Amino acid sequence: MSESVVPGDDRFFPRCGPFTIADLASCAGVEPTQHDAERRFYRVAPLQVAGPDEVSFLDNPKYLAALDATKAGAVIVQPDLLDRVPQATIGLATRQPYLAWAKIAALFHPLPPLQAGVHPSAVIDPSARIDPSSEIGPFVVIGPRAEIGARCRVGAGAVIGQGVVIGTDGRIGAHCSVSHALIGDRVTLFAGARIGQDGFGFATTMTATGPAHISVPQLGRVVIAHDVEIGANSCVDRGSAQDTVIGAGTRIDNLVQIGHNVRIGRACVLVAQVGVAGSSELEDFVVLAGQVGVAGHVKIGRAARVGGQAGVMSNLDGGAEYVGSPAMPAKAFFRQQVALKRLAGQGKTVQAAPKAALDGETGRN
Repeated sequence: MSESVVPGDDRFFPRCGPFTIADLASCAGVEPTQHDAERRFYRVAPLQVAGPDEVSFLDNPKYLAALDATKAGAVIVQPDLLDRVPQATIGLATRQPYLAWAKIAALFHPLPPLQAGVHPSAVIDPSARIDPSSEIGPFVVIGPRAEIGARCRVGAGAVIGQGVVIGTDGRIGAHCSVSHALIGDRVTLFAGARIGQDGFGFATTMTATGPAHISVPQLGRVVIAHDVEIGANSCVDRGSAQDTVIGAGTRIDNLVQIGHNVRIGRACVLVAQVGVAGSSELEDFVVLAGQVGVAGHVKIGRAARVGGQAGVMSNLDGGAEYVGSPAMPAKAFFRQQVALKRLAGQGKTVQAAPKAALDGETGRN
């Protein structure tokens, strides 16, 4: 089966438009290098394949050659790259090309409109409150006293537990489960996310046959502030005695585990397969790259950045970059790597003539 190299397959991504260059400039808050009120654009596309009626962008200097050769009708670029834009292409200059691209791409491909109403197969407790503007999909289950705000979309097979509150403009993906949670406005949970399940809490005692683990009741909640996104199959445990808190604007990737009582600040970024153990705290603007592991009861300071696969085992100061396991400041880590390489080189030198040394020690003179 042949596949188009242009994004936005109509089977999956309904498209709006066309839009004039003035529409695009207004949407992204930029000024075009040329102005042709009649020129219209029909889609977005990568530099390498875009045509005269398509919009593209460049945010990485590695692809300057693609910019030189592009046939795109308009390209979003940094101001200092306008002179590299081909003559037949309209330049849209901004210091944040990727942000402008996000806005223009969303202009062509907005979220699909809601289909307000409750699917006949959904099971809704009579005490639940659902705003009539919201869309409740097939086989959804909504428990007692749950509240669903205006313009929400709850995908097929999702389960919203007793007492859960979801604010306005929420997006709950297919087969999500949400319990013991208070969720703000404009929150997106992608397919399969698990919010509010028991935290990993137990007491251990010795018995005649060995250790036994006794579950401790998990009596906290999950509190998710406005504008949070949580990726597919990620898990956020409810608190044990306190709440687990996710701050406003935070983005959590797929397959992330957040333990009980964790507190995450505003606009943090947690990339795929991160694990944060119970009662740890991430202050505002922290970034954890892929597969970072955070031990329990540690604090990561404001705007700290932790590199992929690092192991955070103690508190980290804010405003710095960390790598390694145990995580340490990046400069210190790389100095250690250089020292280890030198030691390894010295080791090879020592082993270059082991037989001669052995002969001397065994009295073969």
